[in-house]
Amino acid sequence: PAGYQPMLLGITKASLATESFISAASFQETTRVLTEASVRGTRDGLRGLKENVIVGRLIPAGTGLAYHAQRRGQAAFSESDADAIAASSSVFEEISVGDDSGE
Repeated sequence: PAGYQPMLLGITKASLATESFISAASFQETTRVLTEASVRGTRDGLRGLKENVIVGRLIPAGTGLAYHAQRRGQAAFSESDADAIAASSSVFEEISVGDDSGE
């Protein structure tokens, strides 16, 4: 079973408690957050939605999910899903190649 420890934080403190300093800086206390991150030499992994939007990259959802999964070194799909996609792609190619309707 999953374990948890309840913690009640205000909206400001909750947003500043993130691992991403870029995400935290986007909410409040921008100067303080960025100064602390630069003094500590912190690196942001750009794993969340907000920080990827801020820097103009694909978000880790939708069409950007495969990119981020590959970036983490994990497969975006299971082997059976990959096999099904490959099979449907080859069927589509056969249909496209065999289409003699002239369109």
